[in-house]
Amino acid sequence: MAKSQNRARRRKSITYLWIAALAIVTVFLIYKEMTALLYILATLGVTAILLVVANTDLSRGEVGSGDSRPTS
Repeated sequence: MAKSQNRARRRKSITYLWIAALAIVTVFLIYKEMTALLYILATLGVTAILLVVANTDLSRGEVGSGDSRPTS
């Protein structure tokens, strides 16, 4: 169990580092008044999230459709 706890702790640490880095970049772009770049990055981020969600739903649907075959 120690390995799984260390792995989970490492993942949390990496997540917090990503959050901090993105917050710093966002504040920097607002400070330098680069809102056009901020809008582009926000649009790309939302698009990436939508693609991840779409692929997750599709992969679950494919697995579920294979289980509905008749057993006889």
